[in-house]
Amino acid sequence: MPHSSVVHDNNSFLKSSLKSYQWWLGIILVAIIAAMSILASKLDVATHMGLSALTLAIVFGIFIGNTFFPRVANHTAIGVDYAKNKLLRVGIVLYGFRITFQQIEGIGWAGIIIDILMISCTFILAYYIGTKLLRLDKQTTMLIGAGSSICGAAAIMAAEPVIKGQAHKVSVAVATVVVFGTIAMFLYPLIYPYLDISAEQYGMFAGSTIHEVAQVVAAGRSVSEDAANTAVIVKMIRVMMLAPFLIVLSTCIGKETHDTSHKSNSITIPWFAVLFIVASGINSLNIIPPHIVNYLIDIDSILLAMAMAALGLRTHIGAIHQAGVKPLILAAILFLFLCVGGFFINLAVLILF
Repeated sequence: MPHSSVVHDNNSFLKSSLKSYQWWLGIILVAIIAAMSILASKLDVATHMGLSALTLAIVFGIFIGNTFFPRVANHTAIGVDYAKNKLLRVGIVLYGFRITFQQIEGIGWAGIIIDILMISCTFILAYYIGTKLLRLDKQTTMLIGAGSSICGAAAIMAAEPVIKGQAHKVSVAVATVVVFGTIAMFLYPLIYPYLDISAEQYGMFAGSTIHEVAQVVAAGRSVSEDAANTAVIVKMIRVMMLAPFLIVLSTCIGKETHDTSHKSNSITIPWFAVLFIVASGINSLNIIPPHIVNYLIDIDSILLAMAMAALGLRTHIGAIHQAGVKPLILAAILFLFLCVGGFFINLAVLILF
């Protein structure tokens, strides 16, 4: 064998080994951060504040990403980016095993209609105010709109591959969810005695308007177990609507791209959104033993926490600071709409149905 061929083979082997090394180091790093966030989310203070493992993972990731990570970024980049992209999509698919179609049947048409109205009205309002009035870029606007209208950080992470938003824009959107979702979690139980509605109606209101699942659980349990159960079911129906939302969003973005550039002739349907529905359908058939489903949910929590950690590592504080106050203003307006507009939408639908 010629000497040049041997050198070439050795170089290829070294490059392959280096990539494998960087992949494993990156995966180990995000796994450690994910484990820290999952453990921290189980602490009483985190439970009381409604801080989920996903929220904590991005917080820890941002902190490490702006302190320790730059020193090892060259050695871990491949694994970190793999977690941010590939593991995220697998995590969104497995998220479907948290939901069943029976939950929709249990809550009735009123809950479904309320959720559809809240998602569509909130996102449309976000897009109009963000792009037309505040002059925000479309990516940031749509990410904040997705997080506010559907299921917080999980929706933002799921929308990111469709919208193709940069890491700092995703982090800004997640930050708004944390801030206003936490405010809602504490505010709702305080105003409940003055709303003149039943515990079940309160649960429907909370589930259809509060950002994160963990925040919905906390706000519901602060009133009663019945309120919490209704709130979680309504919230999970909202989560189930994530898949059709992503498909519609992808279609709209594809059409817009086609209108502005004749180079793009196809509309990309996010495969992970379709598989999300498939996973929900399989879970609804009760053909998988409950302990296996619980195992899949645990794996999903780990994968999503790893993806959030990777996102945090890739986020620079300077980029968040550069985003300015406009994203917070948009999120604040959406928060007011969810609280006030959401309450009256709930009342109107419940009267009609």
